[in-house]
Amino acid sequence: MKPKKIKNKSEKVYVYGKHALIEALKNTPQVVRKVYLAPDMRDAELRALLEKNKIPSAQLVSGKGKELVGKDAVHQGVIAIIDPSPLLLTLDDFLKRIRDKKNPAIVIFGEVQDPHNVGAIIRSAAAFGFAGVLIPEHNQAPITGTVVKSSAGMTFRIPLVSIGNVNNAIEVLKKNGFWIYGLAANGSMALGTETFDAPCAFVIGNEGAGIREKTLDACDVALSIPMHERTESLNAGASAAVVFYEWSRKHPEALGKNV
Repeated sequence: MKPKKIKNKSEKVYVYGKHALIEALKNTPQVVRKVYLAPDMRDAELRALLEKNKIPSAQLVSGKGKELVGKDAVHQGVIAIIDPSPLLLTLDDFLKRIRDKKNPAIVIFGEVQDPHNVGAIIRSAAAFGFAGVLIPEHNQAPITGTVVKSSAGMTFRIPLVSIGNVNNAIEVLKKNGFWIYGLAANGSMALGTETFDAPCAFVIGNEGAGIREKTLDACDVALSIPMHERTESLNAGASAAVVFYEWSRKHPEALGKNV
């Protein structure tokens, strides 16, 4: 039985920059639909990957790139149209994939709006050995070119999972043995005191409002990061990186290192 295909909310996603496109072509070439290249683009590796995967390409007309990806985007003469839907798994399919992993960790986005934060968190999750990233369908920044760029192409390396509702996903995860941690500035448990000796899911809340009240109530633990009193909080991306690193210290095997 084929896995259910999940639709990304963006009708057309432009990915830009050599590194991001090379990551896509090496890891998930099926998402790449067409590539626009500047006339002076001579990158041998990139052109070889395009040929190997039979990806159609066209010349990037001078001045056209900024219209496609935004005036502040540095596209390096490389812009690709991708269909991100093949990247997204269902939660059931994902859980089947990781059922043999010992005490995996995953991320759950809880209405994170800034695509730079989304990309940075995906990058941190990949860096610290997480098994996957859960992305809700509503009130959440979807996979875009900015997300891909901010993730340094890690959107093509770490499993991404589409979920309809964060609280429903938490319920399913609990039934599958996961311990749910909500990152909260005033959380009752301080990071550094937990052993993380069970499968873990970390909920990252909205940049301004944090985790929704009902979602935080559904978490097993409200987790806080100890910090100097002069600083009220860290942004979502920085908080996630600190917590993921602490989890990885307790799980060196997730980094491919011997215990």
